[in-house]
Amino acid sequence: MHTNENNVDRIIRLVIAAVAVGISATIGFGTIGGIILLVVAGIMVVTAAVGFCPLYAVFGFSTCPVRQG
Repeated sequence: MHTNENNVDRIIRLVIAAVAVGISATIGFGTIGGIILLVVAGIMVVTAAVGFCPLYAVFGFSTCPVRQG
């Protein structure tokens, strides 16, 4: 498993996770929507921390710069 996210992608994922947690807190953590948003936030945080997105791998996509040489 190699990194397929660059730093900007990882920061965007952390921002999306923070927004999802904020919206979840607003609508209630116990609601279906709140739980779904918390799961989305958790996935975003894990993929940002690891630097690997399984969906990117499935579709052959990467935001990392191509290494020359």
